[in-house]
Amino acid sequence: MGNPLRELIRFGQSFWYDNIRRELLTGGGLKRMVAEDGLRGLTSNPTIFDKAISGSADYDESLRRHAHLPPKELFLEIELEDIGAAADLLRGVYDDSEGRDGFVSIEITPDLARDAQASIQQAQWLWGRLRRPNVMVKVPATPEGIPVVRRLLAEGINVNVTLLFDLPSYEKVLDAWLSALEDRAQQGQPLDRIASVASLFVSRVDVKVDKLLAARAAAAPERKQEIEALLGQSGIANARHMYSVFLKMVRSERFRKLAAKGARPQRLLWASTSTKNPKYPDIYYADALIGPDTVDTMPDVTITAFRDHGHPADRLTGSEGEAQRVLKGLSAAGVDLQSALLELREEGVASFDKSYRDLLAGIQAKLAQLEVRTA
Repeated sequence: MGNPLRELIRFGQSFWYDNIRRELLTGGGLKRMVAEDGLRGLTSNPTIFDKAISGSADYDESLRRHAHLPPKELFLEIELEDIGAAADLLRGVYDDSEGRDGFVSIEITPDLARDAQASIQQAQWLWGRLRRPNVMVKVPATPEGIPVVRRLLAEGINVNVTLLFDLPSYEKVLDAWLSALEDRAQQGQPLDRIASVASLFVSRVDVKVDKLLAARAAAAPERKQEIEALLGQSGIANARHMYSVFLKMVRSERFRKLAAKGARPQRLLWASTSTKNPKYPDIYYADALIGPDTVDTMPDVTITAFRDHGHPADRLTGSEGEAQRVLKGLSAAGVDLQSALLELREEGVASFDKSYRDLLAGIQAKLAQLEVRTA
């Protein structure tokens, strides 16, 4: 039997890796994943870097070399080293796929989440420093982030729109994407190599909504069985509904005009696809959300499980009916899904900011451990 990870591309899905660490880049691990698993991209965030820097000696030399810098600038230098190396290792995938895959994502630092102008400036700086076509800058799908998305894409900077949970925000992301392409078209600039993904978080939705459902079931014992049947269904239903909106966008006259000029669709990327609840199968989300023009960025635990017992098949096409059944059931159960999703976005912004502050503190602690004189 073939490697299930490699088979995903047959169904139109690209498998990306939700992790980065220096040993992976220098020790041949990333190359092996490309060759053996069909890996087609990589994503990163401050939490991932915090674990990589604090949990290994891989970065000690870089820490010493950049110790004269303030912690934030020091981190950016280390991050740029890793992102650049990863992009170089994935450049073959980018070239072979004619710019569809092979991307590495670098995040605007979370302390700028509420500052659009500073986010734009940092994104421009990161893009200019890396100077690689297969880099994406991650921008949160917050009210402040949406105009940043449009501005960067219009300038030709690839964007990974992150921390996406709810449909109204997704519609704004799509409009920003299409508007940016229209801006470029009006200026006579090329559209064929402008790339973007919209990263929808999945398993976190069930973590929150399942608690709401449990409370509803306890408050209405006569409907307990009906309500509990919805447990573990919200994240997948929300993602499948978003996918139906994506398909409508692709078929729209607005996008078709841009596609005629070389534009490619902004794919949905499934983030947070590891299973948080041990009651659900370990490839619960990865198996359920396979379909054309999508990306799944998986952490190690999900990669290992899917490689072992994944069952690739298109499970998105024609799934809108089932998604609507679940969404209507949630409403009937008294769950305000939109409010829950917006809470998740705000919690995500706060969590990323905390991870970033922990990262900077971890760098300072590591420098002290190395007995390095700092700025």
